[in-house]
Amino acid sequence: MDILQIIILALMQGLTEFLPISSSAHLILVPQLTGWTDQGLAFDVAVHLGSLIAVLLYFRADLVPLLGSWFKSMKTFELTPASRLVWGVGIATIPAGLVGLAISGFDLEEALRSPLIIASTTIIFGLLLGWADWSSKRERDEYSLTWKDIILIGIAQAFALIPGTSRSGVTMTAALFLGMNRKAAARFSFLLAIPIIILAGGAKTASLIGQEAPVDWSALGLGVAFSAISAYFCIHAFISLLDRIGMLPFVVYRLGLGLVLLIWVV
Repeated sequence: MDILQIIILALMQGLTEFLPISSSAHLILVPQLTGWTDQGLAFDVAVHLGSLIAVLLYFRADLVPLLGSWFKSMKTFELTPASRLVWGVGIATIPAGLVGLAISGFDLEEALRSPLIIASTTIIFGLLLGWADWSSKRERDEYSLTWKDIILIGIAQAFALIPGTSRSGVTMTAALFLGMNRKAAARFSFLLAIPIIILAGGAKTASLIGQEAPVDWSALGLGVAFSAISAYFCIHAFISLLDRIGMLPFVVYRLGLGLVLLIWVV
């Protein structure tokens, strides 16, 4: 990859990982639309590592007490709202992990990367996001989630294995339908990203082990850096502006992108 391709793909990953517009769809579509060669598995791991660094840095002040409460709960067997939230993040990760393992032996990933599927999921889940935002009571925060709520959000997250769905989008949609306010839905979605990125990155790294292809470490380093920087500022801007702008701009963007893709495919 040349420097322009590295920077654009890394910025694209960082900006779209946490917005409800599907990072996987953009990483698939950009090379197809530009005629670039596929960036490769190692680069995908690198830019996801950048996104992970960003979310850990942004929530560093929250993660320390949350993890402290979680470790304490394992000793005392008593749950506080903070420790339940951490357990909830882990439990909500299980459905996507199980589905990912179940389909890993099948050659589904390439079939699901078609522009038609991405266009369809972009439109369908965009409409669901708009409906959820419009109908939600927005009265609850992430500490009020019940175990049933957590499982439902986890099941919703499993749909994000289909390109175009958007992991952050579908989890925020489920959270809004359950009556959470916008910022709480976003925060819980971003916390859910931590184990998912670790698991997905670990699986991709495992598939890279033993490969004899040369590694362009400078390209990977730039990918990590630009992805982390763009993702950090994206999280900050999204949470800061969410109550003012709502989900409508992202719904409109998804519908526009989906329609353009449908026209392109046809």
